Amino acid sequence: MANPSTPELLVLHAVRLRGMTDETEAAARFGLDPETVAELLLDLQAYGRVTRSSFAGTSGWSLTDAGRAEGERLLAEELAASGLGPYVRERYETFLAYNGRCLTACTDWQLRPDGSGRLAVNTHGDAAWDARVLDELTVLGGVIDTLSDELGTRLSRFAGYGDRFTSALARVRRGEFSWVDRPRADSCHTVWMELHEDLLATLGIRRGEEPVP
Repeated sequence: MANPSTPELLVLHAVRLRGMTDETEAAARFGLDPETVAELLLDLQAYGRVTRSSFAGTSGWSLTDAGRAEGERLLAEELAASGLGPYVRERYETFLAYNGRCLTACTDWQLRPDGSGRLAVNTHGDAAWDARVLDELTVLGGVIDTLSDELGTRLSRFAGYGDRFTSALARVRRGEFSWVDRPRADSCHTVWMELHEDLLATLGIRRGEEPVP
């Protein structure tokens, strides 16, 4: 049976993973009751762990340094109690082995050679180029699906990454091309990067301190 996380941890973690989020989005991220999440956010604000702000036409909650530290403390406590540290690290190392491939695929979806040795915006007029990228994303979808299932059966907050990636890829195949790398939406790139951040946060690894795959 998967180990459930506390509501406080999930709310802090949702804010971290989304960067800036509102109450509805934070509640939906882990299937929590919106009213409970709204109350927790106000409590966390009172403790100086989250702050509400507006930027570039959007507004929402984001973590303070104190909130980030508290979230990491709760994640470390949860991981130690579960005894799953080595298991999660093995899955993280598997993820890292594919991370570069995902970044390359997303870049190739945005840019392609223009025939003169330079890169140009991919206008999706080359069906063979796009098909190759989509085949690569399909492989990566299988990877994230397996990792999400393996991790989610032990720590429930890891569940769902594979389904979200697959849903985004299905939209791309239907012609909604922005769903490869669409920001602030569950695009393939967003979901992949969110799992990356989830693994880093869970294991207490700082960006820039990651091992070379």
